[in-house]
Amino acid sequence: MNERILKTLEFEQVKNKIQQFLTTEQGEAEIRQLQPSSDEATIQAWLDETEDAMKVQRLRGGLPIPKLNNINPHMKRIEIGANLNGLELAEVSQVLSTTSELVRFIEDLRDSEQEFLRLYFWEDQLTTLPELSGKLRRSVEEDGRIRDEASSELRTIRAQIRRSEQTIREQLDGLIRGKNAKYLSDSLITMRNDRYVIPVKQEYRGIFGGVVHDQSASGQTLFMEPKQIVELNNRLRQQQIAERTEIERILAELSAELVAPRKDILHNAYVLGRFDLMNAKARFAKDLKAVVPTINHENHVYFKQARHPLLDQDKAVANDIMIGEDFQAVVITGPNTGGKTISLKTLGLLQLMGQAGMPLPVAEESVMGIFDEIFADIGDEQSIEQSLSTFSSHMTNIVSILDKIDEHSLVLFDELGAGTDPQEGAALAIAILDEVGTKSAYVMATTHYPELKIYGYNRSNTINASMEFDVDMLSPTYRLLIGVPGRSNAFEISRRLGLDATVIESAKQIIDEESQDLNEMISDLENQRKATETEYLEIRHYVDESEKLYRDLKNAYSYFFDEREKEMDKARKEANKIVNEAQENAEKIIKEIRQMQLSGQGNVKEHQLIDAKSQLADLQQDEHLTKNKVLQKAKAKKQFKPNDEVIVETYGQRGTLIKKVGDDQWQVQLGILKMTVAEADMTLTTPIEEPKQRVVTGVQRGASARVKPELDLRGKRYEEAMAEVDQYIDAALLANFAQVRIIHGKGTGALRKGITDYLKNNRNVQSFEFAPANQGGNGATVVTFK
Repeated sequence: MNERILKTLEFEQVKNKIQQFLTTEQGEAEIRQLQPSSDEATIQAWLDETEDAMKVQRLRGGLPIPKLNNINPHMKRIEIGANLNGLELAEVSQVLSTTSELVRFIEDLRDSEQEFLRLYFWEDQLTTLPELSGKLRRSVEEDGRIRDEASSELRTIRAQIRRSEQTIREQLDGLIRGKNAKYLSDSLITMRNDRYVIPVKQEYRGIFGGVVHDQSASGQTLFMEPKQIVELNNRLRQQQIAERTEIERILAELSAELVAPRKDILHNAYVLGRFDLMNAKARFAKDLKAVVPTINHENHVYFKQARHPLLDQDKAVANDIMIGEDFQAVVITGPNTGGKTISLKTLGLLQLMGQAGMPLPVAEESVMGIFDEIFADIGDEQSIEQSLSTFSSHMTNIVSILDKIDEHSLVLFDELGAGTDPQEGAALAIAILDEVGTKSAYVMATTHYPELKIYGYNRSNTINASMEFDVDMLSPTYRLLIGVPGRSNAFEISRRLGLDATVIESAKQIIDEESQDLNEMISDLENQRKATETEYLEIRHYVDESEKLYRDLKNAYSYFFDEREKEMDKARKEANKIVNEAQENAEKIIKEIRQMQLSGQGNVKEHQLIDAKSQLADLQQDEHLTKNKVLQKAKAKKQFKPNDEVIVETYGQRGTLIKKVGDDQWQVQLGILKMTVAEADMTLTTPIEEPKQRVVTGVQRGASARVKPELDLRGKRYEEAMAEVDQYIDAALLANFAQVRIIHGKGTGALRKGITDYLKNNRNVQSFEFAPANQGGNGATVVTFK
């Protein structure tokens, strides 16, 4: 791309804005070298990198790249066999550490299955050197100081130095305190020629002896090394020399370790610079609310809501700028200070930025082309040195442009044909546009000449455009109107500023009728455009609402079916769980009945059968019948009253109603048992005639069927007694006893405890207690039934 266009459109200023976000010197070198390309593969790769960096910015806040210095000079010194100093090694170490950290960061993105276009490509080019990086970190501080851990010898030497310095300070502290203080100018210890000294007054130099290393400006103070510490200072000096020698050895050793991997380290630094540039472009995009455009292979350019990147983004007016698909030439007309030149520069600069892989301050779905060259004739090109007028300078530039353009060129003309006679200037402008058209180049031109409005209307692949002007406010709106030519607002502005109407009408008579008709036609077009735009915005509003409603309904519809399936699955699982629990409980109840049948105690007792049926009935889940009108009507037909014969559905038994004990509860006589039953569990039935002889199935107890109101267990074995208690309680229930007494004696208390445990677990027992003292006390238990 030619240097003239980069300067004219201020491409370097855009690079400077991106440079503010760079953190590495290598990244700064990359941005300095960055120029727009015309190779599609290269441009696409750059744009993909920018897209990746913007995605990382959204996901993780950007790539973790710290401030890094340029290590290229260091590695060149390594290549020729020189040794690096501590600070240079620290900078190389930081590059290696950043490489490892960045690889871990990107691998984490890879593990989370994030997709990128170019990020993984650059990551694969990084070479981690963990052993070398670890050794450098252990040996060199960030400020270049060699650490004690660099070698055991250095650690020992520095320990000796610390001890020597402590000894010297202790010796000097003893000299400057006490009675010797009067011989000193100040009670402090200082350094001269890397040796510890004290400030002694000139007249007392013989008190301490030793070596004079310096004196004050007045000569009244001598900085002396007392004779007591000369040897200590000598020893310290030797240790410091040993330290320096060891550090030089360590630096040489570390430098030698950089020789083999120097190319990998240099490439790491280059890749980090590329990552830094990607990061900077992503931050620039965030700051500018920019996006990555799509490349159109046919050079159709459509920048939606484009803003000039160097303007204040809060004040810049966004415009749709397009060229190439329906027209190759755009002629913008209108008054000065309306924004024509900015629109021209915006098109050219955004195209340059896109071809440099930069994000653009445009709306989503914007499209850019790829031009081999972009040419511009913008601004005052007057050359004093060449003694050329403004017109001559412009024409010289235009001649040069016409010689170089082809179908892959974009040309920008500002005030085409200006600076000379209007009639001749307009003719030249038309001829120049025709010449550009014959070479199939893309062109956008601004002009004041009304003749070019007709040109934009008559020529194929050419369209008029203008900058909107608010006549009411007497100021431009800076909105670009494609398809509408600009018109002069002089008469309207003059009228609003108070010019007499007769003067305005006189002026209208002077201009030719054709020009007046053209202005009126343009005015009508503008009014129609505004009306159409208003209708469009209103329709667009309803369309957006309809689309939003459609999306919401679609999502709700999908959500409904998803939730229905979830609830159905949940209900099936719950039903299966209930069925399984019911089966387990039923099997348990059946198992208990079978055990009673096989226990050898005779037939299963009636109240046990009733109890078992009750337990099985409890397994049935009540259904919600509030909306079942048929069942509601059936229930309404039930009118219960005392002495009615009913079927208790839960137990499958016939019973007689005794009395109502609640809103929906009745006391029912079931054989020898009285139970409270809900109306919903009963069905009225016709009474049956009692047979003349009742066959009563009882529990046989030996040879006698007579049941006594007390049971005497004294002298019985525990097992025998407990079995007899079980049979006796059943017999007492069938005999409809309200209360019985069990005599078990006192003894060891085992039988009493066994009977007590049995009575606690018998559901037909309401209460039990020891008999009164005159009826056996704690040797007998009185049992009360429900």
